[in-house]
Amino acid sequence: MKINKLSYAIITALGVSSIATAQTADTAQPKRVIETIEVTATKRAESIQDVPVTVSALSGDALENLGVDNFQDYVEFLPNVVFQGTGPGQNEIYIRGAATSQTNIAVSTVQALQPSVAFYLDEQPVSMQGRNLDIYAADISRVEVLPGPQGTLFGASSQSGTVRMITKKPDFAGFAGGLDFGTSFTKGGEMSNSVEAFLNFVPFDNTAVRITAYNDRQGGWIDNVLNDPDQGGYRGSSVVISRISGGALADPANTPVVVPQNDALVEDDFNDAIYSGVRFGIAHEFSSDWDVLVQHTAQQLETEGVFAYDPNLQGTSSVNRFQPEENTDTFGLTTWTLNGRLNELELVYTGGLLNRDIDSLVDYTGYTNGGLFSAYYVCSYNNADQADDKCLDPTKFYKEETDTSRITHEFRVNTDAARDWRITAGIFYDSQELNTVGRFKIPNTEKFTDLARETVGKEGINSNGGPFESEVGFVNDVSHGIDQIALFGQAEYDITEDLTVTLGARWYEIKDDYKGSTTTVDVSRRLRAFGSLDPDELIAVGEDPAAVNAAIASGQLDVSLLDDDGVLTVDDTIFKASIDWKATSDLLFFATISEGFRPPVTNRVGGGKSTSQTGAFEGFRIPVYSTTDTLQNYEVGMKGDFFDGVFRMNATAFYSEITDLQTSRFDPTNISFLVFTDNVGDAEIMGIDGDMTWLATDNLILDASFSLLDTELTRINSELDGIAPPVGAELPYSASFSGNIRARYFMELENGLTSYINGSLVYTGDRIASMTMDAFVLEETTELVYGTGSGLSIQQEAPVFAGVNYTDANGDAFKGGRYIQDSYVLANVAYGITNDEWKAELFIDNLFDDNAVLHIDNQQFTPKVVTNRPRTIGVRFSYDFF
Repeated sequence: MKINKLSYAIITALGVSSIATAQTADTAQPKRVIETIEVTATKRAESIQDVPVTVSALSGDALENLGVDNFQDYVEFLPNVVFQGTGPGQNEIYIRGAATSQTNIAVSTVQALQPSVAFYLDEQPVSMQGRNLDIYAADISRVEVLPGPQGTLFGASSQSGTVRMITKKPDFAGFAGGLDFGTSFTKGGEMSNSVEAFLNFVPFDNTAVRITAYNDRQGGWIDNVLNDPDQGGYRGSSVVISRISGGALADPANTPVVVPQNDALVEDDFNDAIYSGVRFGIAHEFSSDWDVLVQHTAQQLETEGVFAYDPNLQGTSSVNRFQPEENTDTFGLTTWTLNGRLNELELVYTGGLLNRDIDSLVDYTGYTNGGLFSAYYVCSYNNADQADDKCLDPTKFYKEETDTSRITHEFRVNTDAARDWRITAGIFYDSQELNTVGRFKIPNTEKFTDLARETVGKEGINSNGGPFESEVGFVNDVSHGIDQIALFGQAEYDITEDLTVTLGARWYEIKDDYKGSTTTVDVSRRLRAFGSLDPDELIAVGEDPAAVNAAIASGQLDVSLLDDDGVLTVDDTIFKASIDWKATSDLLFFATISEGFRPPVTNRVGGGKSTSQTGAFEGFRIPVYSTTDTLQNYEVGMKGDFFDGVFRMNATAFYSEITDLQTSRFDPTNISFLVFTDNVGDAEIMGIDGDMTWLATDNLILDASFSLLDTELTRINSELDGIAPPVGAELPYSASFSGNIRARYFMELENGLTSYINGSLVYTGDRIASMTMDAFVLEETTELVYGTGSGLSIQQEAPVFAGVNYTDANGDAFKGGRYIQDSYVLANVAYGITNDEWKAELFIDNLFDDNAVLHIDNQQFTPKVVTNRPRTIGVRFSYDFF
């Protein structure tokens, strides 16, 4: 069959490549080969098959064929990449099983745990504390994934890998434009609509402009149902508090309980999401050797409701919420890149300015079920002087206003790529600032006001010293600044024409300045006290200087990285070495040793003694900061084209060692009602990942990719023994096997038309949730609150859970275990017709209407299940003009 140019353009090998043609000498007939994507994984433009590092890539055509637009969708087709979180704009990325856990994504900006995977838009790092940017994939050239440490070239947070979204740039070829729109219907949910457009033009011979705009309204499918006291709801919450957290109520059986009401908030399909944005790009060529590109991207993501269901309610789309839930996430990113050449040297100066604003309103009512403090202020304190005990309405909210800015500069030099030795070297500067104010409604505001005045010594706790707003009982008002400077370099030398060695290194210095206050803690003064160890300052923040110095002398507390102003400073050098062998023109082998890291994280209440000082928490003090966690990686891989270029296979086997793995901790019963970070211990990861492309026939192309993982905790911080999973346990969110297969079959029709069928299957294996063995505790809470368990799978990992106050209704210690996020399979299909100008497509996502457990969210102290969209049927249409 004759295959025209358009057919080859649209038949993208989903994930790595597309079909191309070559003339054979004897027949002069087109021969099918796999066209290779050009990537910039080494900060040079190279063929994905020639670069001696593991790289996965989804081209722009592949993203379009898969119907992929947002963060969650494209991660599904990268099996060595997982995301965990509570919905659009509230997710974290993990690669190759190097996963930890955010205790609560809603307050992750205060917690300041750095990501383990760096996220880039073009040349600019846009990773952020707590929440990665959820950038809509509009007018995208490709998404590159670099598994394994990339710290020498990409710096902090490239600990377990780097994800890069590469946009389409202004094109000097001339005028072009395109329009894409779609509409779809979700089973049991609302209608969704999207529109995307781009325009490229050349106003002057040496200047090109490209404009992209998009709006995608994603209808909801989760229902906020009536809280019926006769059907459970939160009617037993105060009893739960008494039994779980150690007797907050004197007589829980006889204490009247106020049932929270949500009548005014009952709504079907209340979890809407709207992505809207625009990108402007202008490129100018000064000469054949010098050019500049300036781009500005602006996006707003608005969500309402929640994207998780309550497994205790009927079906897989119902939840009880008692406050409106809203999240507005807006960012503006301006970037610039100047490219030039001086003789054989390629010079690149690139930088970016990112500003991001997050405004959230979160229902926090479930916090009533999970802590000694909330129980006290809801019930006991309120009625301490009353004969007739009565608990307050437990309805609560959390309001967050977070402003983040990040400015980066990088200057690097590349030597001539044609030489047998090549060097990439540069300097990098990064300055981040996060300012966040979080307001919590916790009943009995007066008590918190008194506590704030006593502890902080001022009227209220707002940044200007003002009073509390109505209903607000607790406030975080903190700033977090991170400044980094780094020198990096990578040298390659061709020992022979086919054998190359590479050495790389990066020196960095990071300063972390964490300041501000909470209702009960003056963070700035506390860190200065622990930095200077001034006895008067330690006494002023409520610490015994002798006890603090004893904890430091014993090694329990580390304050060596703090200066007298409370600023944390860390510096180090990391390395990379690799060797690659080009066995044939189509077969490459490589071996690599590399390092990655995450910087330390400062804690608000660092150095303080835990609330409980018995059992597992005897003598426990909260770390002043978690120390740097590092990942040492060893891998061997191969990349090859076989059978005359119709079959491609790339695979990598790796072994990684993580030292001092950072994680979040939140234990309001035994330690503190403020989240903090800690180093859980060490871990090992072994695995294999790979991808394949097969041009099966003239009309059929198949793609597949997979990930095999074996993760294990090898050492546990002694202070977490019996709380964290034991030695030998799996890391969270890491499936032993994940994979996908995609197929595309096409046929030529009359009048220059081509039809095609796309299909994909995605499998994700069982994954363990969380880094804390608290599932049985949460399950008992669920039983008491709702009168029934969650029905979720639990893996028992210890005879008992070591929390001293964690006993069930019979007074027995809870077993230690974690929830299991069960395996799932998702299938998508699409049928389309296209020609040189337009394409029309009918698609079905989640063909079999499977309900996937994407994440188990415990921030409400009873488990909620973040899930995927039910079966969705829709149409897409695109039109390009030149």
